[in-house]
Amino acid sequence: MNIQYLEIVTENVDAACDAYATAFGTNFGEPVEVLGNARLAIRPDGSMIGVRAAMSGAETPIVRPYWLVDNIESSVELIVAAGGEIIHPPLELVGYGTFAIYIQGGVQNGLWQL
Repeated sequence: MNIQYLEIVTENVDAACDAYATAFGTNFGEPVEVLGNARLAIRPDGSMIGVRAAMSGAETPIVRPYWLVDNIESSVELIVAAGGEIIHPPLELVGYGTFAIYIQGGVQNGLWQL
């Protein structure tokens, strides 16, 4: 199991990026619009950490892993068969891959296909 994208939604993006940069010696870039204006840190293996603000008043702070999968459509089917609830169907983000979000046991996770 590999995490392709770790999404961190916070009330203070700059403070979070500064803390992670100081603690882990990484750098976060400028906001990326297609990723909800997340500031990205690209890891040596190509996986990403994105820190962004809430995109609506209904969204609360959260840390959400996006698991790398070979086939997002079949993975979504397997998650549903296992009792998961899809809360965002697969959507392609040009240049980044395709993602989906699900809830399993009260915990939000994502799927990510390159």
